[in-house]
Order: sequence, then structure tokens, then C-alpha cells
Amino acid sequence: MIIRPSAAWPSAGCRVARRGFPAGVTGSGRSPRPTAADGGAHTALTQRGARAVPAPLAAAVLASTLVLALSAVSAQPAPEQAPPADAAAVAQAQAEYDAVMALEPDLDNGREAYLTCAVCHLPEAWGSEDGTYPQIAGQLRTVIIKQLADFRAGNRDNPLMYPFSVPSILGGTQEMADVAAYVAQLPMTPHNGLGPGTDLALGEQLYQDHCVDCHGPDGEGDVRKHIPALAGQHYAYLVRQFDQIRSGARRNADSKMSEEILGFSAAEQSAVLDYTARLRPPPEKLAPDGWTNPDFPNFVRDAAGIRAKPPAPRQ
Repeated sequence: MIIRPSAAWPSAGCRVARRGFPAGVTGSGRSPRPTAADGGAHTALTQRGARAVPAPLAAAVLASTLVLALSAVSAQPAPEQAPPADAAAVAQAQAEYDAVMALEPDLDNGREAYLTCAVCHLPEAWGSEDGTYPQIAGQLRTVIIKQLADFRAGNRDNPLMYPFSVPSILGGTQEMADVAAYVAQLPMTPHNGLGPGTDLALGEQLYQDHCVDCHGPDGEGDVRKHIPALAGQHYAYLVRQFDQIRSGARRNADSKMSEEILGFSAAEQSAVLDYTARLRPPPEKLAPDGWTNPDFPNFVRDAAGIRAKPPAPRQ
């Protein structure tokens, strides 16, 4: 199901103000988030208040800011091993997950809440082929809720994602339920990033031996156990998550998966993830060529050209 277009959505700045914070200030005292309005102009928040900025300029500033943020993050060496999962953080994330799952989602509110997410994941929620941002369109609702709860509780580390997920920016449990439902029903790109295309027979065998029991024969995941759907995901993103799970840097990873992939060689890793990225979602979950999200008709996409191509495969 594709949500029909509607009237222009309030800017993210209006949403922050409605939550009781003055323009330009969040509840945590942090600088305001980047925002992207759905109308002809983007809204930039300053400490002195909100003022309209022409869409191309605002988009360029926003994209440049994200490039600098990515550069700063990538300049820091990734830890080989993250601290072990904190029991309190795990319990907090589980409690919030349970609270969200008890709510009835509102797709209209989810569409408004997704303004926060579109800054990085783009209006279509297709992410980027270079693996910086995953394709989240069509992902299982329970998976989205689980990951949001883990980010918010500190049970999964991501310095770029965390500020956008906190309650003062995204909202509370109702907004989590709403945005997860909205993202889950968005159609997926049929042109996700792929690997080199070699050793696919080996990749298929490895998938059958190590992945199919949890992620399913078609990479469909498990909605009840909040196991992610992998079909149609970007190859480079799968590589990055595989590395983080195996090293222990991704704290909320399933321990069974960490053990399952521990002995993979680089060639085996590339083969199985390339095969996985080529698994096709059901046709009804794919967007037609040329589709753009009608809920964001004036969103300036990729103004600074930061959606890079996938890296060369490792030998």
C-alpha cells in the first residue's frame, strides 16, 4: 500500500515547538536537528527563532553538514570490541518495545514523524548504495521498533542515528509505533546496491547453511521474533553490519549469529552477502521505476551528491 499525497506537512520545527520547546532549542539542550519541510522552502532553526530559507540553499547546507559529520565519524577508528550489553539498557529497550507494540499505529502521524528520518534515509527510505544508510522501506515493523528502542536505550551505538531517535526529537512511544508502520508500508527500490556478482553459488550454499533458519529462504525475516528482512538490502550495508556483529561492535546483535559467522573468510563473507543482496522481495513490495514518494513532492534530494557508489569488493 502506498500512502496518497496530502496537504503540506508541518515543518519539523513546528513539531519541536508543539512538544513545548522554543524554536532552536531541544529538550535535551542540544542544538536543533536538521529539518526538511515538505513545502517550497525548507525551515532552518536558529537560536533566535525560526526563519524560512530557500530550499536549494537549505538543502545544500544540510547536506554539507551531514558530509562533515560523516567525515568526523569516519576519522575516528572504530573500536574492535564494544562494551558488553548493559542489563539496564537491555531492560529499558525491551520495556519500550513492549509499550510500542501495545499501541495502534497512526499512518498520518507516522508520515509527519518521518520528516525527521527523511534527512538521511531520504523520502523513499531507500538509504544509500554505499552502505552509510540502509534501505528501511518495507522493513518489518517489529524490526524498526526494536532498533529504535535499542538506539534510544544505548543498546546499539550509532552517533549519527542516536540524536534523531531520542524522544525530544522523534517523539514518544506513539511516534515510534506510527513511524515504524509508515516506513514498513513504503515500497522498496528494485535497484539496491549489489556486490561483484562472483561466487554466487558459494554464497547460496553459505546462506542455506548459516542464514536460512533465522532470516528465511527468501530473506524475508521473522516479524514475530523481530529478525530483519534482508532481501533487497544494500550489499555494502550488509558488509558493514556483518563486520560490526562479528567484532562485537554491534551490542544488540543476536549471540547465535555472532557465533555463526565467526569463522567466515573474506571471500565467504563477500559471497554470502552478495547472494543475500540479490534476494528479491515480493513484487508487490517493490516500487515501479521512477517512483518518488508523493508525500514529499518538493524535497530536494541529494543536493550535494553524497550518495556514493558501493565500494570496490574486497579480494
